[in-house]
Amino acid sequence: MDLATFLVATATAHVGFAIFVAAHARLTGEKAGNWPYITLVLGLAGVAGYFFYDEIGDGGRI
Repeated sequence: MDLATFLVATATAHVGFAIFVAAHARLTGEKAGNWPYITLVLGLAGVAGYFFYDEIGDGGRI
């Protein structure tokens, strides 16, 4: 795979992940916060952070 193809595929995946995070937050009524932007930059790490990051005092969200 050449570099240009890799970069296009990676950018497309990150945009898709960010859209997924924003849509999930909207559908579930949760605040997306900065997670769509973080996901846009970090990809799967941002998706994992959105689902597993628990703010102090948020109580029970996994």
